[in-house]
Amino acid sequence: MNADEEHEFREFVAARSRSLLHTAYLLAGDWEQGRDLLQTALASTARRWSQVRDRQQPETYVRRALYHAQVDRFRLLSWGRETVTDTLPDQPSAQVADWADTVVQRQDVMTALRRLPKRQRAVIVLRYFEDRPDTEIASILGVAQGTVRSQTHKALTSLRTALAEAGPSATASSSTASGRGVIA
Repeated sequence: MNADEEHEFREFVAARSRSLLHTAYLLAGDWEQGRDLLQTALASTARRWSQVRDRQQPETYVRRALYHAQVDRFRLLSWGRETVTDTLPDQPSAQVADWADTVVQRQDVMTALRRLPKRQRAVIVLRYFEDRPDTEIASILGVAQGTVRSQTHKALTSLRTALAEAGPSATASSSTASGRGVIA
């Protein structure tokens, strides 16, 4: 990579890293894992920056790299050895007590989102958190638009079921919205 390409890549990262990190967090379900995921995707992009830049779609390339890196991580045996618990080890302080319902709702949504299969999770993240159209989602994931729609339907059905089982705190926030943005 020459100096001009490196400068362009640094500008791209500075401009888009916040949005990409948010996507990585949603795919991974954890901020630290999301940062690692984004770092992996950006390293891959940096190696191919001259080809990606020429196509004028570097963000789509990075999003595709994020998705594939997430799928690859779960294929590793060592990745699946973590134990997920429903109980947090820390108790919230009195200052955050006002936000307790919001925190519970977000935890319920994130728990339900983590339980989705990887492709369904990616479709939900790209559509409802990133507000991407079907055509772009299909391009990022390398699938047909019909697959995007069917995976969206299956994922929303699973999420609605999981949130209904989680109780009224989770369904109160998701039942008031309609259409795009149902999950957030």
